[in-house]
Parts: sequence; C-alpha cells; structure tokens
Amino acid sequence: MKKNKVKMVVDQAFQIAEVDNRIFGSFIEHLGRAVYDGIYCPAHETANELGFRTDVMEMVKELNVPIIRYPGGNFVSNFFWEDSVGPVNERPKRLDLAWKSLEENKVGLNEFTAWAKDVNSEVMMAVNLGTRGLADACNLLEYCNHPGGTKYSDLRRKHGYEKPHNIKTWCLGNEMDGPWQIGHKTMEEYGRLAAETAKAMKIIDPSIQLVSCGSSALNMPTFPKWESTTLEETYDYVDFVSLHQYYGNRSGDSQDYLADSDDMEEFIKTVIATCDYVKAKKRGKKNINLSFDEWNVWFHSNTADDESMENHPWQVAPSLLEDQYTFEDALLVGLMLITLLKHADRVKMACLAQLVNVIAPIMTDANGGGAWKQTIFYPFMHASLYGRGIALLPVISTPKVATSTHEEITAVEAVAVYNPEKEEVTIFAVNRDLGNDMELTADIRSFEGYELAEHIVLEHEDLKAKNSFGRPEVTPKHVNQSRIEEGNVISMLHKASWNVIRLKKKTI
Repeated sequence: MKKNKVKMVVDQAFQIAEVDNRIFGSFIEHLGRAVYDGIYCPAHETANELGFRTDVMEMVKELNVPIIRYPGGNFVSNFFWEDSVGPVNERPKRLDLAWKSLEENKVGLNEFTAWAKDVNSEVMMAVNLGTRGLADACNLLEYCNHPGGTKYSDLRRKHGYEKPHNIKTWCLGNEMDGPWQIGHKTMEEYGRLAAETAKAMKIIDPSIQLVSCGSSALNMPTFPKWESTTLEETYDYVDFVSLHQYYGNRSGDSQDYLADSDDMEEFIKTVIATCDYVKAKKRGKKNINLSFDEWNVWFHSNTADDESMENHPWQVAPSLLEDQYTFEDALLVGLMLITLLKHADRVKMACLAQLVNVIAPIMTDANGGGAWKQTIFYPFMHASLYGRGIALLPVISTPKVATSTHEEITAVEAVAVYNPEKEEVTIFAVNRDLGNDMELTADIRSFEGYELAEHIVLEHEDLKAKNSFGRPEVTPKHVNQSRIEEGNVISMLHKASWNVIRLKKKTI
C-alpha cells in the first residue's frame, strides 16, 4: 500500500511575524452560567474571599490567557456600567435584553478586574454603543483609567479602588452590523459614532488601543462593505477591526466540517485586503490590524437555548450556550488556531469565545459541583503554552482530501513557531484526513543542533467522544511517533489527530 507522505520546510528565515501573545485571549460575558456558577460561586468549597472559584481559576491559569474580553458580547449593548459598581447590596437588578435573563450585578467591573489580575490576565473592555454612546464611554474610561481628582475617578476611589485599573484595550461596541443587536446601527451610523467615540476616548487616555466593530460573520450580507465603510470613518483613530466567526457540524458531515478553517482563512484574507484598501484610499501610514475577538465551535445547544429564552425568560444565570464538545470539535479548534498563527503578521489579538460554561473549554457542574476540561481545552492550551515566539511560514506539500462543499482540501494543515529565547521550535499539525495516516517529513536543517523534545497527540477512535466530570475520555498523550534523521523530523500523523511536535536546542 502506498504511503501518504507530507513534506514541510521549517526554516527560521521564513518568518511571518512575532506572535502577539494576545492571540491566545478569551472572553467572559454576562451570559448563562459564565459568571454566576462559573467563575463566581461564593458557596463553593473552593471559593476565595471575593466568592470566585479557585478550582476554575487554576484551570484558567493552565490556559495562560493573556487578555479576556468583558462584559460582552451582545450583553454590552444594554450594559449600564454604573449599576455594576459600588456596594453590592445597593446595585439594581436589570433585564438583560440580549439573552432574556435577569442580571443581579453581584459581579461587576471592579470585581472582574480583580479576578482577571488573579488569573494573570488583562481586561479587554467593551463599551455600550447600542443603547448608549460617546459620553457614557468616556465616563467609563475615566472611571477605569484616570488617577483621581475627577467625578468618575474619585467615584472609583470611593468604591475602594485607589489605583486606576489601567485597561489598555477597548472595543467600540459589539456586532453592530447584526440586526439582533440591541441598538443595531447601519454602517454609516456606526462609523460616525465609533469615530467620534474613539477621538474622545483617546483625548482622555492616548495610550489605549481601540477595536472597531467588523462583521459578525463571513456570511453577513454587508460583508465586506461594512469594513470599508466604517473604517473610512474610524481609520485615523482605531488600531484594530474585529472579526467574529463560529462553526458547527449541523449536517453531520465530519470531513467537510474540518474544512471550515479554510473559510476562516478566506475571512481573514478578505478583511486584511479591505483594511489595506482603506489605508491606500486615505493615503494612510499605519496598518489596521485584526482582532478575531470571537471564535469557536457553537451549534450543539442552539435548540435548547431558543426554547429556554422563549419559554422561560428572565431567569438568573440560566443554562445557555452550554455546548458539550466532541473530539472532532477539538480538531477544528486546533485547525482554527493554526489559521490564526499563520496570519500572525496581522492578527494580533483573538479571543476564544468563551472561557467557562458558555461555549467554553472549562465547564462546571450546576449547583456548586466540580469543574472539568472539555475536549477543546487541550489544543488551546498547547497553542497558548508553545505557540509564543516567531511564527514561521509553513511550506507544505500534502495530499488532498475530497469534501462535499469545500471541494478538495489539504490533508494536513500545519504551522511552526520558533521561540529564540527558549531555543525551542514547535510544529502544530492536524491530519484532517479521516481515513488515512500521514507520514510528515519536516526539513529542520536551519535549526542545527536541535533535538526532539516530545510529540504530543490528541486523538480518539470516536469523533463524537466527549469529556464530562470524572470521565475525561479525550485527553492528550505523549507518543513515540517522531524521530530525527539527517536534518529532518519524521513523524507519523494518525488520521484525525492534533499533533504538537516540540524540538529544543541540545545542551552541551
């Protein structure tokens, strides 16, 4: 039988860009059990003095998440930040129009910034440009970042936070192109509002970076005209444009499902081209970079979520968007991570949406139960731990695989990251051929003196296998499937597998 062979060149001269660590960000929204019963549960046996679950905190630390977007998401478009600060017993309850829930404001802005600090992360703050606007965004920024001596900075100090939070990354609204959004805007309306808000915010704190809302998905009818129209207004004042995209195997066609990362690639390329068109049209000097601040698999819970919001509205922290992820979902998440790293020159931030309970790598059992890791936890953890450094252009020759709607796709997708400080090289590779193993030969002659450190694999014979509390069916393992011969790493990539092949400089 003929072997299926893949060739790859890993050369330290073929550099894409240094990976911005913020590409391994995540997202917490006031949605479902993400906050309440997720990160916060005062009655839980592991809760700290602020009521946050330390078992969950330890899992978040394992992921090494450098930045977390907050508080939404659709939730932010009717968020009154003033209700989330000050004495907890004086905070009002509010109807959350986005998710038809009741928000009690027991966890707010100050508590979340304290939690983020405890998990070694920064906050990416979103402002409400749906039901509110410029003045409220400026007031919030003053509350968070101004040292003192003004109305809102002194209010923060009165609330017990003497030092400013110094939040450096801000989103100008959320998914404003979407008709589902509270306060949805046309592209012309949003462009003007975002530009004027950005101008004012940078007067208050010139050191912040701002993210303009891009399209909510690749298939939005206004894409990419939304980007070109809004960026013509915001170009001089913002640093990033956002992208959002979710995938799901609704048809049950697993081989075609694993081709969805190709759609993500096309999305990124089109947004980059649009940003560069606006730059040329305005004769600008700077590149607008990309913040892919919502991405993941999301489809398992859609029917249950619709039923809950329609028939049982206004609950406190209802179970919403609690997708139970399969092994094949983990493969697609790995493919999406490879896609982000391949565009490290322009994708400088990204947020896996979300972090706990809501379409999340970390789950908690309801009513104060245990916490556990979903299948998608592992490729994200591997990429976050070993994907920091310089992304190298993947030069690959691979067989093709036929699919139902994506035509022929590459059997193997891969990227390498070189960390010169640690003298390490990591190859991330997914064999997305569901029927055939692949032998990968990676030329590493430019890394003379490097040896094999480990080969980690995530695989399972059942594509639909899931993890649950106390039953971790899908977990990574160390394998003896790689060797170095004459300047090449030769690795066996089993069918339907996520592979992390790590090299390190020999010590004398």
